[in-house]
This record gives sequence, structure tokens and C-alpha cells, in this order.
Amino acid sequence: MVSTLEIGAPAHSGPATRPTVAHALPGTATLSDVWDLIVVGAGPAGASAALGALAADPSLSVLLLDRHDFPRDKACGDGIAPHVLDLLAGVGVTGILDDWTPVRRFVLNRGSAGVDRELSRPTWVVPRTVFDHRLVEAAQAAGAQFVRRRVRGLAVRRGSVAVDDLDARFVVGADGAHSVVRRELGVKPGPVALAIRGYAPTPAARAASQVIAYGPGRQPSYAWSFDRGDGWSNVGYGELLAGTRPTRADLLRNLEQLLPGASDGGESWWGHHLPLAGWSWRPRRGPVLLAGDAAGLINPMTGEGIYYAVATGLLAGRAIADALRAGSSDAGTPYRRRTSRLLSRHLRDTALVAQLSRSDRILDAGIRAAAGDQHIFDDLVELGLADGGLTRRLLRTILP
Repeated sequence: MVSTLEIGAPAHSGPATRPTVAHALPGTATLSDVWDLIVVGAGPAGASAALGALAADPSLSVLLLDRHDFPRDKACGDGIAPHVLDLLAGVGVTGILDDWTPVRRFVLNRGSAGVDRELSRPTWVVPRTVFDHRLVEAAQAAGAQFVRRRVRGLAVRRGSVAVDDLDARFVVGADGAHSVVRRELGVKPGPVALAIRGYAPTPAARAASQVIAYGPGRQPSYAWSFDRGDGWSNVGYGELLAGTRPTRADLLRNLEQLLPGASDGGESWWGHHLPLAGWSWRPRRGPVLLAGDAAGLINPMTGEGIYYAVATGLLAGRAIADALRAGSSDAGTPYRRRTSRLLSRHLRDTALVAQLSRSDRILDAGIRAAAGDQHIFDDLVELGLADGGLTRRLLRTILP
């Protein structure tokens, strides 16, 4: 089945025949003009920022910059919650994963404690070479222009922002864990986890499931095996960085200890950093916004980041479109209001649960409760994969 992008453009072909995203020279503005919006980084957060802005005002001039061509690989667990597709449907992007197999089971283990249940809504496991490419294509079809370029710095001026030798009224920094935009703003990252990811043939015992096995280290610390549905699984291991930095051999050894055989036949191993979200997040006022990993938005319970990337990217784009319409140079204030409504309680709750899960007793209690009650299982999934909150029944369970 071929994926379609319902945004008023012809359907594209399947992933095997999709062309590389072109280094298109802008049609609505030249590289010397002042752009309405420049987005640094064209991953899910960046492409979503372009989509959010153009959905609000299709006449805007939007430039996507990325140091890579697309498709390109990106180290990640590749899990995509259905909530991500809900958000994209709100800007007219639908059917983007129709040719991939949904995953309906979620397995969570820690020693003798374990849960294996069907998800209330399926998830997808799609390589970032595919997912990110399709989002960039959707942004281009909506009117954004893409140029391959490495950004080295920016400067906020009166009425505009300089991105190297380009000028924009607004900028979104969506350039990942090692964000240049964040560095230029002087924003310091919070705690960081380190993970390694590879692709390996899916064993029968872990087919059609997303499997997580918690380790004994400081949480988050777990191995995963996520079946893509095409005979291969995304496999890996990650842990919170604290003290001595683990080596590649350490990470692979921990993966095998927690999920024996997971790395057999593995390839495309890639290490990456995950900037974890904290108790609160307050975007700054002004014309430069951060979204996704660049904003330090990785779920501290699960290491999930694609939902945050798409959600904050879309909200950043909409806030900028509103500021342009109002003739304001401050998109940060409306962005803060919108993200606060969506994420403030969620971030507080995930930070609390991440802290509580450092207790073996509490972590085991949560897993056993999820095994015994579908509602508690669903609560944990919402908290770990999207924007759910800490429910009373979940809190009563983990704090008996």
C-alpha cells in the first residue's frame, strides 16, 4: 500500500522509489531576502514547524535548512505513537504510514516482574530514513523550501534574526541534541542519556511487539527490541549519563544481558545522546524558538521524543504565524502559553515518575500493576509515549 499525503499535492510513490529531497532554490524568496521563517534542522520538529506555520498561513516564506540530504539515517528507537499521526492530520498530512505494519503489543520486563498487553491504539516502528523524509516532502508540498546547509551561528537583531548570511523574521531551532541554535541562545541542556541503536533480524519470540527490558542501573536504563514488521527490529540500549561514560562495548554488552540474542546479525549501530526533559519548560519570549530535542524534550521515563518534536514544532509554527499576523516580534510568549497548556502537567508528572522509578520497589510495583490492570497499563503508555498525566489510580498503585 502506497502512502499518500493529503495536502493538495499528488501522492508520492513508496519509500523505495522516493527521490532525494532537492536542494531547491526558493521560489517565493531568494537567499538574500528576509524570510518569514527559517527553520534550522529538518527532522520531525523542523518539518512540523514548517507545516504548522504554513497550515496557519500558506503565503508565508519558509526555509528549511539541514546539514544532510534526505533521506538520511538518524539514531532513534523509531517508535511512532498514534498521537503523532493525530497531530499531523491536524495540518492535513494523513496516510503517511499506511504502507507500514502497526505494532499492537507492548512488553515490559524487569527481572521477575513483567507485563505483556495489547495496546489500546497501535504504534508504528518506522526507520527515520523513511519517516523524516516523508515529513520533509510534506513540508515542501505545503510550500516550504529546503536547502542543504550547515548552520554555524545566529544573531538576533532589531526586526530580524541572522542565520549565518540569511535573514528571517523568526527562527525555529530544531537542530537536535547538539543544537547550534540552543548554544547561540545560551540555553544550557539538562540531564542527558546515552544510547546505541542498531537493526537486527526479528526473532520469533519478539515478533509483532515493542519489547523493553529495564536494567539495574540508574533509570532510565533499558534495552529495547521494536519489531518494524518487515523482518527487522530496531534494537538498542540506553542509560542516564552519570559519572563514567559507558563505551560502545559496555552498551552492547548491556543490551545482550537484558535481551539475549537481540544484537545477533545486527548492523547500522549508532550511538546518540538524548537530552531529557525536566520538571518544567518555559520557552523564552522573542523571535527564536526551540523545539524537539533542541529544546531538551525527551521523555525521562522512556526516551521517547518524536511526539514532543512534532507537537512543539507544530505549536512553534502556529505561534510564529500568529505573531506575523499581529505584527509582533515576540512569538515566544504565545508559544509558551500553547506548550504550557499541552505539556506543563505532563512534564511535571513524567519528571516525578522518573524520580520515583529509581526505586526498585516502586518500579516493580508499577510493572506488576500494569500486568494486572489494563487501565493502569494504558495510563503508563499515555504517560510514556505521548502527553498523558499521572492518574490517581496509577499514583495509588505505585505509592501503596
